[in-house]
Amino acid sequence: MTDLTGKHALVTGGGTGIGLAIARDFEARGAVVTITGRRQEVLDEVAGPAMTGVAMDVRDEAQVNDVITAAAEARGPIQICVANAGIAEGRTVPKTSLEFWRNMMATNLDGAFLTIKASLPSMQSTDWGRVIGISSMAGLKGLPGAAAYSASKHGLIGLIRTLSEDYMGQPYTFNALCPAYVDTPIISRNEEMIAQRSGKTAEEARQVMVRMNRHKRLIEPEEIAATARWLTAAGSESVNGQCIEIAGGQM
Repeated sequence: MTDLTGKHALVTGGGTGIGLAIARDFEARGAVVTITGRRQEVLDEVAGPAMTGVAMDVRDEAQVNDVITAAAEARGPIQICVANAGIAEGRTVPKTSLEFWRNMMATNLDGAFLTIKASLPSMQSTDWGRVIGISSMAGLKGLPGAAAYSASKHGLIGLIRTLSEDYMGQPYTFNALCPAYVDTPIISRNEEMIAQRSGKTAEEARQVMVRMNRHKRLIEPEEIAATARWLTAAGSESVNGQCIEIAGGQM
């Protein structure tokens, strides 16, 4: 297991689900970790000896800049940046208001952009860095009934790919992870929405998402964390500008 002692990792949306699994994996490998999310009480519940939780709304540029600058000053340059914070909700285009669209973009795409932009200055003061954007299978193909979500995740991939080109040849890599349905609190919320819209039971709604994964099971958050671990391990230096599918099969 690669030792991350001396490295400072930032994980947005780190209080639950995929973000928490990644943050705990980094902490277990010796990294100092800063996790962010909107609710301080959630972060406080999961913070550990080397994991500090700081409330931050990724949609707020001034707040993102202040929190990340303070984190780098307190715990060292950010050498691992995981732009994970996001929301997932499906609406067809006719039912998508401009307010809904803009909030989806502000959280999933603007939030990743602001997080990475604020992290890069301290990362560039070091000789090693890894940026990981958590996209989705919806970033690689259109997800029916989820135009805003799909567009935001496509945009994140475009951001990551462009950054990999901008910093080509330097000791920093930029990659996106594209999971299918992962067993997180988002699944529970989606169960309720699908059930309300379709008249299905919660279990029937859950099975709709299970069946969309190629191997017909939900993915565990730790499986996503394992991929992030690989991208921060020795030997991954040439993996750059990639969209890594974690979906149980070809999408």
